[in-house]
Amino acid sequence: MTLVAPATASAITAEVARACDAAVAKAFPPRQIGNPAAGSAKGTAKDRREYFQKCVASNGKVDDMPADAPKDNKPAK
Repeated sequence: MTLVAPATASAITAEVARACDAAVAKAFPPRQIGNPAAGSAKGTAKDRREYFQKCVASNGKVDDMPADAPKDNKPAK
């Protein structure tokens, strides 16, 4: 028999989780404030999860906008 050491999974800290949650809320604003069932004004649930995972992977430091957001912050004509 061969014994295999279990892979260690690192848990995220509360500070990183809070920072990433705030970043997700800013990047994907809700359609209706206070109603999580209303969904996001832009992006899908998958987009939100991927953005959160990317934020956690970078230790809570996400300075870019989601892929579907305009990069230059200029109003559309």
